[in-house]
Amino acid sequence: MKRYVILGGGYGGLAIISRLLEGELPSDVQLVLVDRMPYQGLKTEYYALAAGTVSDMDIRVSFPDDPRVHLHYGNVQSIDLDGQIVHFTDGDALAYDHLVIGLGCTDKYHGIPGAEQFGNSIQSLASTRRTYQLLNDIRPYGHVSIVGGGLSGVEMAAELRESRPDLNIRILDRGSRVLSAFPEKLSHFVSGWFLEHHIELRSFVNVSHLEEGVIYNRKEDTEEEILSDVTVWTAGIQPVAPVQQLQVAKDPQGRVIINEYHHIPEYPNVFVVGDCASLPFSPSAQAAGAQGEQIADVIRARWNGETPRLGKIKLKGVLGALGKKSGFGVVGKRAVVGYVPRVIKSGVLWMSKNHFG
Repeated sequence: MKRYVILGGGYGGLAIISRLLEGELPSDVQLVLVDRMPYQGLKTEYYALAAGTVSDMDIRVSFPDDPRVHLHYGNVQSIDLDGQIVHFTDGDALAYDHLVIGLGCTDKYHGIPGAEQFGNSIQSLASTRRTYQLLNDIRPYGHVSIVGGGLSGVEMAAELRESRPDLNIRILDRGSRVLSAFPEKLSHFVSGWFLEHHIELRSFVNVSHLEEGVIYNRKEDTEEEILSDVTVWTAGIQPVAPVQQLQVAKDPQGRVIINEYHHIPEYPNVFVVGDCASLPFSPSAQAAGAQGEQIADVIRARWNGETPRLGKIKLKGVLGALGKKSGFGVVGKRAVVGYVPRVIKSGVLWMSKNHFG
């Protein structure tokens, strides 16, 4: 029996399983899905859970109920590529013949003292739950600082405004504008929305360190103290620790370099999907899903003794939410703002939640 182990029940891992289950599996193949929890958490919606505008149940998706998929619950500690064994934090181990690494990402703190301790995360479901508790327990008219003006930071700020209109909310960003990776039109639109909804934007903030209740902004020879009841960290991501520990080639962001068939060149039986993989575009649920489908095609081609034929991955665009009634995004090459992109994002979320229904 050949054991195909998929580490991580996120967008990439589930795309692989879904595509493989569309056809018959060889009689000597066993699929094993490994995850910490018995369901997928829709990571693109963690900002809403942290803000308190959706419940935990709203962003859960059950894993496929199929006798051909074996579920193994555990927290991955390390991966022995040569020994072909996955080790778990509870001392358990799982051998594999073929492996997919789709463990996702964690926060990147850039070596800033106090950032990990005092910068609250929305990268995992567990950390998002803790951040939700802190945000929703803040005294009326308290101060929330969101470090990082990318997509996650912007959505977090907007959703929190909808949940807590009393709070003083600010975004601190190193650059000149929020959403620096997006067209300037979108940045201006979002900035205007924030101004209208009383969210403070602070550019060129150089965070030097964090302490309880204080963020320090280095300004030439002085350091400004920015008081903050709760600080949310959205200033960068990196692959999780087990992937960081792998002794394989990686790109400058720490993501594993893979070949055109999405596997590690030295280990043709080990695929890497999603945020852990070095791809020509930014990490996203859409990219992970598209890549996962291609990995499934490679696996099935190998089963049939064929050479995989893969096309170029083409992403449809990126969508962001500003509360429940407005949004922004890039669809194809077109920048769109307002109610329409918010509706489209809601539709994408609905499909994600009902994929295995």
